[in-house]
Amino acid sequence: MALPELLQPTDRADVGVFGGSGFYSLMEGPVEIVTVQTPYGSPSDDVLLGHMGGLRVAFMPRHGHGHKIPPHAINYRANLWAMAQLGVTRLIAPTAAGSLQREIKPGEFVVCDQFVDRTYGRGQTFFDGPRVVHISTADPYCPDLRERAVAVGHELGIAMHGRGTVVVIQGPRFASRAESRWYARQGWEVINMTQYPEVVLARELQMCYVNIALITDYDAGLEGEAGIEPVSVSDVVQVMNANNARVRRLIEVLLPRLTGERTCPCAHALEHAVIS
Repeated sequence: MALPELLQPTDRADVGVFGGSGFYSLMEGPVEIVTVQTPYGSPSDDVLLGHMGGLRVAFMPRHGHGHKIPPHAINYRANLWAMAQLGVTRLIAPTAAGSLQREIKPGEFVVCDQFVDRTYGRGQTFFDGPRVVHISTADPYCPDLRERAVAVGHELGIAMHGRGTVVVIQGPRFASRAESRWYARQGWEVINMTQYPEVVLARELQMCYVNIALITDYDAGLEGEAGIEPVSVSDVVQVMNANNARVRRLIEVLLPRLTGERTCPCAHALEHAVIS
């Protein structure tokens, strides 16, 4: 099954990394700055191409440098198209997130395996017709990348949760206490504003995709409960800075292990997905 029309991947990068809130740089060595134009307009920023762990890496800050683009205004299709255009087949996507469950604490990482979409009005597919494609998102995250990321996190002594459901809200506002308590009662683990449609678009481009949710705080529904203090901006910034240093190290160790042929289902996601 072919990728969407007009996409002509080059061979300039092996792995892509999206930078999330507070995570605006990755590679310290020489980098090439590349401007990519897409059929969906401009992506969030230029792409930085460099080398890490023996691989060619493409890095893009999801919100743009200086955090200029709010979650609901990100051009997700352009961002994913740009990565695919450069040849990326594996994509690492750290995100800042809030915790919906007491046992998932600020400073810990959650490698998500499911999402719940509560967004609206976002461009969420590359297949708007006349080709009709129903991509499966029963298991939206790459099982191979998830397993490897969790293993590296444990090796580095990071408190890792190997699975979790992220509920994706529209933003830019945070959830109300009532909404947050509702999400928590469903058993969902974390809350974020950018995972959808990013993960689905990656699947439509047959990329392997892993999210690492960096927990910065307890969400509003848990704040004020016994033993949980309401969060302050300074607390979030402190945790975010520590998390970003650790996720950068996790990526450095993970990258050399992402070589060889892909054997996961992601590379064949478009098979049997087309109404012909």
